[in-house]
Amino acid sequence: MQKPSIPSGTRDFIPAEMIRRNYIFDTIKDVFKLYGYSPIETPAMENLSTLLGKYGEEGDKLLFKVLNSGDFLKSVDSNLLNVSNTNALALKLCEKGLRYDLTVPFARFVVQHQNDITFPFKRYQIQPVWRADRPQKGRYREFYQCDADVVGSTSLMNEAELIQIIDEVFNRLGISIVVKLNNRKILAGIAEYINAPEYLTDITVAIDKIDKISLEKVNLELLERGLNQDSVDKLQPVLQLKGNNQEKLSQLSKILEISEIGKLGITEMTEIFSLLGHLSLSVQIELDLTLARGLNYYTGAILEVKAKDVPIGSICGGGRYDNLTGVFGLQGVSGVGISFGADRIYDVMVQLGLFPENTTSCTQVLLIGFGKNEMDYCLKAASVLRKAGISTEIYPDITKLKKQMGYANNKNIPWVILIGENELNSGKLTLKNMSAGIQDMYTLEEIITKIS
Repeated sequence: MQKPSIPSGTRDFIPAEMIRRNYIFDTIKDVFKLYGYSPIETPAMENLSTLLGKYGEEGDKLLFKVLNSGDFLKSVDSNLLNVSNTNALALKLCEKGLRYDLTVPFARFVVQHQNDITFPFKRYQIQPVWRADRPQKGRYREFYQCDADVVGSTSLMNEAELIQIIDEVFNRLGISIVVKLNNRKILAGIAEYINAPEYLTDITVAIDKIDKISLEKVNLELLERGLNQDSVDKLQPVLQLKGNNQEKLSQLSKILEISEIGKLGITEMTEIFSLLGHLSLSVQIELDLTLARGLNYYTGAILEVKAKDVPIGSICGGGRYDNLTGVFGLQGVSGVGISFGADRIYDVMVQLGLFPENTTSCTQVLLIGFGKNEMDYCLKAASVLRKAGISTEIYPDITKLKKQMGYANNKNIPWVILIGENELNSGKLTLKNMSAGIQDMYTLEEIITKIS
């Protein structure tokens, strides 16, 4: 008989893992709320027409498409089956797709509910997304994103605030990070500078892979995508500019002096760094000209967050998008947002041992009774403990003490209350600290005070 399994790139989570994951979600959610962001949810499936063409050629390939119900080939022209336009065929076979991220569905949401929300609209959303990617360490086919976006404002204060949120979240989680910043307008200016403005998308898609496949292989890919050798050669010193953030911007100003869009990008980045200078941030912020973020919808500032102590890729990213709602018919609504990769953050925290000790069990106290009268008392005591805000379990069966204590150990329950005949007669219960191995007798009120 074949053992049950799950698709590659997906995972089950046991309770101890879910408690830790919820610790991450709750930390991020608390910070989002602290900055005035409101929660929304969108469906797991979107119309495929909503998703296609929003993520670039690479992203379209990674969309999970949902076959139409019933005879999905019935209405498809047989000639379509033999052509190379896979998107056209997909739209005939599949009306729906699993969401690739939370940003495009959010843009659809804003357009659809524009009369029900107040602009600038600040939302957060914590839900799973799906990508038909090759599974590997830190990269899954199903994973959670934790997004915060503000739409309806062009102010660069929003970018500064989102970096504050990043700083606050990772400070609370104890992860040492570096925030890498760039601007798509600067990248457009660089494309003009190397005489390849029509190849902007190819350039961003390629250089976005520098961390993964090296600069040398990126250069080969650029040549394969149609850039000439002179353009690729001219790009090299730009991508390798040295110095601090201000020095890099100063050098860029000279390089891009004939590019209007490039100069606009430099102006935006200068203002963002100026705003950040007024804040007391502990995070390291670096202008990185190799940062491209391959998603087509970004139009301004872009950012990625890397953990300093674990080589795992980006654990948070985002940027400014001016035209995304325009695709759905609502023009002139600029937005900017960030997305925390909860799964990679989890892996980082496990590797670095950053989870607090109490994030392994939901239960604070286990009640153990040695007979029927004692079990009856356990029911009453559990109600009192729960009303005091202490999460409490009762071991439901009267069995050997070793088995019951083993249950507490396996679930990492920090406190056990033992109730036998002596406890019922004395009115004092035996409280055992499982980690220290120490036990003593207290009244129920004293136990509540001690645990709280």
